[in-house]
This record gives sequence, C-alpha cells and structure tokens, in this order.
Amino acid sequence: MNELETIRSRIHEIRGQRVMLDFDLAKMYGVETRVLNQAVKRNIQRFEGDDFMFQLTKDETELARSKSQIVTLNKGRGSNIKYLPFAFTEMGVAMLSSVLRSETAINVNRGIMRAFVTMRHALTAVALPAKVEELERGIEDLRRRVDAIMVSQDEILADQNDINESTRAQLDAISTALSELQSNGASDKPRRRIGFVQD
Repeated sequence: MNELETIRSRIHEIRGQRVMLDFDLAKMYGVETRVLNQAVKRNIQRFEGDDFMFQLTKDETELARSKSQIVTLNKGRGSNIKYLPFAFTEMGVAMLSSVLRSETAINVNRGIMRAFVTMRHALTAVALPAKVEELERGIEDLRRRVDAIMVSQDEILADQNDINESTRAQLDAISTALSELQSNGASDKPRRRIGFVQD
C-alpha cells in the first residue's frame, strides 16, 4: 500500500465530514498523541469551530475503534477507552502544519492534503455522472408532465368550443321561438283585461 492509500485509509467520515483522528495523525507525525494534543491546546484559538476540530463522543469512538486501533486502558473484565479522541477536518489538519513545524510534519501534511484532494476528486467524479443522470430523468419527467398538461388543455379547449357552439345553437333556437311567438301572438282582437272589474 503506497503512502497516499495509507493516508486515505485513515480518513474517516464522521458527522458528515471527512476527518483524521489525533492518534493516527500523531503516529504519522512521529510524536505521541499526548504531545500532539498539547500542541493543539496551546494554540486552541487556531482550531475553534467544528469545521476545524471536534472531540468524538463515546459512540463515535467505538465506531472509529472498530476501524482503527485506539489506545485503551484495560480494567478487569472489559476494556475502557482511555480518552475520547479529537477529529481534525481537512482545514484542521492544514492548521496543524502551523503548530507542528518539524520537517516530518510538513512532509506528512503535504501527503495528507493530497489525499483529501484525491478523495474529493474521486467523489466528484462518481457523483457528477449520477447527478447528470438524475437531472436528465428530471427533465424527461418534466417533459412528460408538460405534454400531459398540453393534451389536457387541448381537451378542455375542445370541450369549451363544443359548449360554445351548443350554447350558440340553443340561443339561436330561443331567439327564433320568441320571434315566432311574437309574430303569431300579434292579432287585431282586443285583449281581455286582466284584473278586478269595477261596476
């Protein structure tokens, strides 16, 4: 396994971020984890915010422990975690280079930055075609919906035209009937008066 692959195998996905754990970083820098964490604590203002560094919960530590080896303190029948490790994001790892100034730390940091960039490119390369396919499916679905709306609109307009023609024919028939009634009803006979007749 080359250096890049070794580093990539130590990058974990935790809380939706790609991070490296303090004990892995310490091992790579050739220092004790305690020394690395002391250097961070002395420069804690550089690491403020979860986008630089955060401490794992017990559950997260157990999950990371299943993938890596964390220093444990054995007591009796079980084994307890000695400490909850810190997770450093890509920006946090970059910030470490300003805290640990040894030549080893600088060289290791370059390799780590390359690993993060390689992973980002790999994920983008995988995600992009999937996004394009999803977009094409969405466009096709939208096209089908627009076509269905157009057909429905044409049907509505055709029905409306039928109603208009039917209504027009009915109005013409009523108008003709009224005209006939008026012409037939007009006679010279005097009409009988309606209402009360007074003596």
